[in-house]
Amino acid sequence: MITSSNTSYSPTSSDKTILVLKDQLRRAKIYIGFLPSRGNHGFVKDLRRRMRDIQQALSGTTIDRQLPKNVHKKIRAMESILTKIKQVHDNCAAAIDKLQTNLHWTENQLEANKQEATYAAQVAAKALPKRLHCLALRLTNEYYTSSSNNKHFPYQDKLEDPKLHHYALFSDNVLAAAVVVNSTLIHAKKPADHVFHIVTDKLNYAAMRMWFLANPPVKAAIQVQKIEEFTWLNSSYSPVLKQLASQFMINYYFRTPQNKPDRNPKFRNPKYLSILNHLRFYLPEIFPKLNKVLFVDDDIVVQQDLSPLWSVDLKGRVNAAVKTCGEVFHRFDRYLNFSNPLIAKKFDRHACGWAYGMNMFDLSEWRRQNITAVYHYWQEQNEHRLLWKLGTLPAGLVTFWNNTFPLDRSWHLLGLGYKRNVNPMDIEQAAVIHYNGNLKPWLEVGLPKYRSYWSKYVNFDHAFIRECHIHP
Repeated sequence: MITSSNTSYSPTSSDKTILVLKDQLRRAKIYIGFLPSRGNHGFVKDLRRRMRDIQQALSGTTIDRQLPKNVHKKIRAMESILTKIKQVHDNCAAAIDKLQTNLHWTENQLEANKQEATYAAQVAAKALPKRLHCLALRLTNEYYTSSSNNKHFPYQDKLEDPKLHHYALFSDNVLAAAVVVNSTLIHAKKPADHVFHIVTDKLNYAAMRMWFLANPPVKAAIQVQKIEEFTWLNSSYSPVLKQLASQFMINYYFRTPQNKPDRNPKFRNPKYLSILNHLRFYLPEIFPKLNKVLFVDDDIVVQQDLSPLWSVDLKGRVNAAVKTCGEVFHRFDRYLNFSNPLIAKKFDRHACGWAYGMNMFDLSEWRRQNITAVYHYWQEQNEHRLLWKLGTLPAGLVTFWNNTFPLDRSWHLLGLGYKRNVNPMDIEQAAVIHYNGNLKPWLEVGLPKYRSYWSKYVNFDHAFIRECHIHP
């Protein structure tokens, strides 16, 4: 603008009067756009009258001397109304600035609250509930005070029989493991053909054994082991064990700088330090005499007989799993860092991911292709978490790349641990339902609408469950 809104007109400004008039008219048009919405009808009426005066003065004129004699009076009158309007506008602008400042502060506060809520949700999802801790303590005490004659499982001759249906379950949650075993056998047409291999940690070993000693599966064989029994699984053999004990990993998981709060606390969840999560990559070593093993997570529920899975022809593939192409975030680029040339060169960013939690593994083909070496290679490449951040699914995606046979989707339904709108008909028809996500059915934060599918396989009349106040 040639003159600012607080510039008064000087009649000595010869040859520039037309420019002043045009500037006033331009400013007036700007103001006229917002004044009616603020109820300033008096200003609007006066401003429109002054605008007509200016437009009439400018009509057909090209030089100052062609302007009417009273033009200076018109200019002063217009400047007066523009000044008054500017004062009103400035007050509005100040109010708007204040509102924007408050809005910015509110948005920052909301973001901080969201981060706190996310952190609290992670803690609630990963921490062991008091009732389950009580159950583990009661079972452990019972195990060490009971007679040694009652500490042997029946049907131990079945543990290495390759003709039977073998399950691998790696868990530190006694109740969850019990639900997996119970729901599987209830729906099994031939329970005697099923063998469950449970591996847990030293802390929960006694409790896990005591539960299944006191509640033995009917006709089925069961084995409970602890990780410490696998003496071959050490840092000199397993890259991930070496990494988990490294200073880099300790700093990564436990030493977040105070001035750099973590926006996503799940990336610092120490559960990923547990070797239980990585045992799935050592199935041939754990079961050297078996040809096939069905790997299951402890947050699943079985709803149909799973025996037909052992008859599925994997066509030379090592892993059989349900693919998860239905949602964008299940593509490879959601899990892997494709800005890294090692990843970009080897994998397709749009390739379908697949689900861990109910996987048939052909151990004979695994050994023949030396898949464990493939896993070790990628773990070594990812030592500093540059290829993927956390979890075993990204490691599985790269390890079993082009080596996964797609199962029919009805075998494995995901999402009951985070989706709030899973179709009830899909749940009823699925062979296995999976509570993947933070909202596990044994947690208070679990989704109530799905809890009954899990809780109906818990014996709430059991003395220890009652004493620990575990309810449906």
